Amino acid sequence: MTTGSPPHSRSQSSGRGSSQQVKAVASGSLGNALEYFDFAIYGALAATIFPKLFFGGMGETGALLASFATFGVGFVARPVGALVLGHLGDKFGRRPILFATLVMMGGASILIGLLPTDQGISIAVVLVLLRAIQGFSLGGEVTGNKLIVMEHCDATRRGFFGSIMTIGSPISQVLANLTIVVLSATLTDTQFESWGWRLPFLGSIVIVAVAFFIRLRVSETPAFEASAKEGRSAPDAESKGWRVLLTHPRQVALLTMAWAGTTLSFYLVAVYGLSFLTSSTIGMSSQAAFLILMIAHAVSVVAALLGGLTCDRIGRKRVWYLGLTGCFVGVALFFGVASSSPITMGLIVTLILSSIQFLSGAEPALFAEQFPTNVRFSGAALSYTITNLLFSSPAPFIAAALAAVGGTSLVAFASLIVIVFSAVAVSKLEEGGGRDLAALGHPGRESAVLEGADAERW
Repeated sequence: MTTGSPPHSRSQSSGRGSSQQVKAVASGSLGNALEYFDFAIYGALAATIFPKLFFGGMGETGALLASFATFGVGFVARPVGALVLGHLGDKFGRRPILFATLVMMGGASILIGLLPTDQGISIAVVLVLLRAIQGFSLGGEVTGNKLIVMEHCDATRRGFFGSIMTIGSPISQVLANLTIVVLSATLTDTQFESWGWRLPFLGSIVIVAVAFFIRLRVSETPAFEASAKEGRSAPDAESKGWRVLLTHPRQVALLTMAWAGTTLSFYLVAVYGLSFLTSSTIGMSSQAAFLILMIAHAVSVVAALLGGLTCDRIGRKRVWYLGLTGCFVGVALFFGVASSSPITMGLIVTLILSSIQFLSGAEPALFAEQFPTNVRFSGAALSYTITNLLFSSPAPFIAAALAAVGGTSLVAFASLIVIVFSAVAVSKLEEGGGRDLAALGHPGRESAVLEGADAERW
């Protein structure tokens, strides 16, 4: 008897598998585009006009901090969504959860676009609730999208296909900033503050409709179907979902810290950076700051694809080290140079965002390869969202507070320390390139797949 790859180790070997792979990537890309488009729009507006529209009676600093706090509510809700939706995704499948998250995110975004302004605390509370729904949805949507791609794709090309799916994030950032630039340039300040800012939220209904249609045609993943069949008679059949915190705490902790430097760098530049660039210290116009972010996000799309391709050749961890090095240098320059020149700051921001997206190309594969199928959704989602809770959510708020106390040099120092700790955490993770996700957790089957993957790759 020959020892071959498990039945699901090469999902694209058949026509059906190849078709599902393409549909999974398309579905995941659109889902990510919707999630990050709405989050990018909210983040940009939270740093610019939301303080005036929803928190105008709190003074300039108080309104900005309150606006950043509502931005952070979405991140606070993400671990809850990861816990609940991740558990349900490991128990009932990836596909049904992704339908639910799409409806929740789209509905919340549309309602935000319909909110009246200058109505005091009552509307502010509604805004917080809708932001919490967005965060809850994102806690399951982002990881579910990645897993449905990872579990449908070929083991030796997992990084590349994961990077295609992740470019929905920088593309949506480009579209978000382009939307704001166009609206702010074509509308008067009064028109933009009255109804112009609502258009991006209301327009998300188009993405929801297209993504829903494609998602209807994506089947459940082979890895989950195999796990479901085996799990019915396995002694650890109930060890799913949230139990990952008991069964794989080391992986969750290391992934949380590994992603910290990346996500901190992103929100430090993409959200707090807008306030920093347009402050009296730098004196850049809002239009110039938005344009810098838009161009940098566009360039970073190429970096994401390059990161995915590279990690399939040299491994996930080496890509991570390269990306973190770029983040370290970029953040140090961002606050150290502090120039009013759009070209200078544009190059620095491009370095940071390209470094982030370079290692983001390897992120779906690295996270998926650390957990067996029965806890993969919960493990990857919790690691990702706990990081966002601890390092993304408070990033703009803490940066503003630190800058007020010790200047931007203190912000830079704290950020660089986090990036160094991320590199240390990555060094403790396992290199999972070539693993078959359906076989992960079954030592005999897994070793056979690794041997076949190594032979095919080299």
